[in-house]
Formats: sequence, C-alpha cells, structure tokens
Amino acid sequence: MLLQAMDHVADLAAAPSPAPTGVNTEGLADFLRRFFAPLFLVIVSVVALFFLFTREITRFVQFIILAIAIGVIFYVPDIIEMMARAIAGALGIQ
Repeated sequence: MLLQAMDHVADLAAAPSPAPTGVNTEGLADFLRRFFAPLFLVIVSVVALFFLFTREITRFVQFIILAIAIGVIFYVPDIIEMMARAIAGALGIQ
C-alpha cells in the first residue's frame, strides 16, 4: 500500500511532457508526392504529345530526358545524397 502511494506521488511529481507547439509536418513529403504525381504526368504527356505532333523530335527527346531527371529527383530524393557519396568515394574523398 505504501509503495503504491509512493508510485502515485512519483507519477504526480514527474513533469508532464510539453505539448507540441508547431505545425505537424509528418508525412508532408509523401502527401505532396501523391498530390502532384498525376499532375506531373499529365503535364509531361501533353507537352510530349505537342512535340511529337509538331515533329520536333530533338526537343521531344530533350524534354523527355529533362522530365525523367526531374521525376527521379522528385520521387527518389535520397538519390542525390547517394550519388554525392559515390562520387566522393570515387574521388577518394572521405
């Protein structure tokens, strides 16, 4: 009984954890990726079709390469860090 009372007093004496005071950004990046993915694909498709219908093959190829690069950076953001570490390792930089 005495131990229970002491535990209760210890629980009351423990400082309560402060309430979070900022905006919760947990999962924001995933939400934005899911939100902008269809929009990105529609824009890329429309512009690519425009280049194909106007028979500008060089601009079409340039645009597709740029769209793929932007898509990879947007959907796989860790790739930049991995590539930087790989390049640094290949150059012998620790």
